[in-house]
Amino acid sequence: MKPKLSLVIGIVCISFSPIFVKLAASPAITSGFYRIFIAWLFLLPYCIIKGKLRTTPKALVITVIGGIVFGADIAMWNISLLKISATVSTLLANLAPVWVGLMSYLLFKKKSGYWFWAGTIVAIIGMVILVGYQNVINLQFNEGILYAVAASILYAIYIMITKGILKHIDTFTFMFYNMLGASVLLLTIVFLRGDALLSFDTATWGCFIGMGVLCQLIGWLTINHSLRYLESTKVSIALLGQTVIAGFLAIGLLGEVLHLKEIIGSVIVLAGIALSFLKTPSRSVAAVGTPQTKELDN
Repeated sequence: MKPKLSLVIGIVCISFSPIFVKLAASPAITSGFYRIFIAWLFLLPYCIIKGKLRTTPKALVITVIGGIVFGADIAMWNISLLKISATVSTLLANLAPVWVGLMSYLLFKKKSGYWFWAGTIVAIIGMVILVGYQNVINLQFNEGILYAVAASILYAIYIMITKGILKHIDTFTFMFYNMLGASVLLLTIVFLRGDALLSFDTATWGCFIGMGVLCQLIGWLTINHSLRYLESTKVSIALLGQTVIAGFLAIGLLGEVLHLKEIIGSVIVLAGIALSFLKTPSRSVAAVGTPQTKELDN
């Protein structure tokens, strides 16, 4: 399959995730568990037959820890989805690249270009508009917004933990152990909270299967396939399209309505995230001191 086509298919698939969570008549954490666990069950026989279970102890530990953090991210995001609109929740959950840049700077003193800082400032302005400046000043935030932002921070931590691990482990092996770690965490939370696990109607089970097969398995397999051939930052920017597609799906399938400030804030946040991916142009001697054309960082 062509990488760009694979990427488009993957983005469309994962865009259905917030819709399935909204439609499922189940607790948020239970939905998250079945999304990961069903995908893992479908991957299990393939990994056994193809011998994809072997890896190094170090890669295994990193992958499982990453999976646990990913499971926590899914838990926070799903809770958010049941409290605010799918569009706003999905948008805020996509702030992870901004947090990755900030964490890299604060923890590892990794310098970022002015495009990153400009994009971060723009994204923050968009968030303030989205939330409402009066709420920011008074520190009064909707719970759903707080859960969505928490999800984005957890996903940023997940990226930091697993960054570069795919260079040392097969993609299917990574997904197998990553989803296993996430499933165990989510199932543990379900039991601790006493949430329902089995008593659901047919439509809800259909949503679980949709999340597991369409969103988690097909969606991320196709996206990971595209990452083998396309620049990672270009893929990351393209993934922002998930917010737009999810928004249209929410309007058409869930009847959600966005207020003007939410639309304006969402557009500004998306623009800020996209700006943060741009690479600061360097100067070339051959170009006689003229800045080179802006390009995306690999």
